[in-house]
Amino acid sequence: MSIFKGSGVALITPFKKDNNGEIVVDYERLEQLIEFHIQNGTDSIIICGTTGESSTLTEEEHEKCISECIRIVNGRIPVIAGTGSNNTKRAVELSMKAAKMGADGLLCVTPYYNKTNQNGLKLYYKRIASSVNIPVIMYNVPSRTGVNIEANTAIEIAKENENVIAIKEASGNLTQVEKITNSGALDVYSGNDDQIVDILDKGGIGVISVLANIYPQYTHDMVMEHLNGSRIKALEMQKNALKLCKGLFCDVNPIPVKKAMQYMDMDSGILREPLIELDDEKTNKLINTIDNFGKSL
Repeated sequence: MSIFKGSGVALITPFKKDNNGEIVVDYERLEQLIEFHIQNGTDSIIICGTTGESSTLTEEEHEKCISECIRIVNGRIPVIAGTGSNNTKRAVELSMKAAKMGADGLLCVTPYYNKTNQNGLKLYYKRIASSVNIPVIMYNVPSRTGVNIEANTAIEIAKENENVIAIKEASGNLTQVEKITNSGALDVYSGNDDQIVDILDKGGIGVISVLANIYPQYTHDMVMEHLNGSRIKALEMQKNALKLCKGLFCDVNPIPVKKAMQYMDMDSGILREPLIELDDEKTNKLINTIDNFGKSL
């Protein structure tokens, strides 16, 4: 059973400097962002994912962001907690904590850098899935992790673990996506904002989106137009947003989207190193793209 259909936002984590100059999570701003999404069409909040700079969060911050998100949302839309790691033990521990807090589901990225092989991926997801009784979404993003969940592997994992119910697909391989959707074993969410309609065409049911940070209603509407039978309208919306989607990945995510939010008076806070501010040339191009998209609406 699907956790959600439509647009799930891969939510940024807002940071600020405290009185000692330390970069800390801005929980007040986090609450404002969550409320903004609930009021503007977002179908699910994905907290502490890659876009949320999860790899730089302390354990305490990671757990508090999840618990605060669950508290703020209060059952109004599903909360999906990012709990993947390149340390299986850590992924299991965090997954168990998120489930205990009341998360509606988990988003678990493949192990990064140390990567593992296909059999290792099967064991990784088995360990996580068997530790909780809530749905698990696999996250396949080989450009960042260095490992691809092959279609046959994804299908086998789903068949062997009943609560692994979906995959966020950011491989860019539509043949692979189609094989997964045709199996009927998994729901598929687009992990690439420039391929939302492509993946819906292959049988996907939504997107876990960076674009939704700045245009949540638009992203939701694009998906729902397609799911409700208006593919041509959805395709028009996708084409209209392509330059903006590409602009949001002109540098390492979430550097551009945080800059875009700042420009649009949606305070995103600062970045945590090793991520740094977008340079002036890319900033100017991004602003121009945002302005042109805004004029098209």
